[in-house]
Amino acid sequence: MSSESMLGKPGLSVVIITKNEAGRLPTCLASVAFADEIIVIDSGSTDGTVDLAKQWGARVLVTTDWPGFGLQKQRGLDMATHDWVLTIDADEWLDDQLALAVTKAVKDVGDTSDHASYEVKRISAFCGQWMHHGSWGNDFAVRLFKRGSAKFSSDLVHERLISNSKPLRLQGALLHNSITSVHDGLDKLNRYTTGRALDQHQSGKRGGLGKAVTHGMWAFVRSYFIRRGILDGRLGFALAVLDAHNSYYRYVKLWLIDRDADQHHLPPPGSGA
Repeated sequence: MSSESMLGKPGLSVVIITKNEAGRLPTCLASVAFADEIIVIDSGSTDGTVDLAKQWGARVLVTTDWPGFGLQKQRGLDMATHDWVLTIDADEWLDDQLALAVTKAVKDVGDTSDHASYEVKRISAFCGQWMHHGSWGNDFAVRLFKRGSAKFSSDLVHERLISNSKPLRLQGALLHNSITSVHDGLDKLNRYTTGRALDQHQSGKRGGLGKAVTHGMWAFVRSYFIRRGILDGRLGFALAVLDAHNSYYRYVKLWLIDRDADQHHLPPPGSGA
């Protein structure tokens, strides 16, 4: 714990969730080494992630269940003890400018300030290339906030930080090594579309084959043309296609979840039903 925190001045807790992130976690942890407290919530890593986090001085909680990204991050938020909280993923890290901006915001803003949250610009890499356009361009998210002023949604994937405060924007960038290969992209596509379809089913939304086709086509057009993914070259096209598949399979899975919920038992073959 820093001397400033011991004197009662604003301190910073960093919350990270992990599973088998030993390869990328050191870069993440090094970028937030200035924090007063690092909390790692691990969901059963087998590659030494937990030992690595402890070596960096993190407080580690290992969980045996997986409630989804939102509730897992909320567990870390509930463990935070300092006035300010920064949430990042294990495949993300702060550039030097953002690290300075976070340090300054925590140091300069007291408990009586109206500023309870800050958003940061995120730049993501796809198969080794930084993507500045398309669906990943112009990506801002609230990541720094006063403890007690926000909470995570219960979404299985694409969790949201729920806060009533209007965020200010910090200088610098949060760098995100998102998808490292086609295999990685397809694996995430399968897991995330399943989780998102379940979230939408729980919220009462309905899928359908027609919706899958039209949403998939629109996702490509929006990413490649409207959001100018074409300017990211060949990988901009590849990412737009992946966006289309994400949307298509999410609505197909939602449609089949809806169908199975409506039709609890299949009639036997040849029954005429």
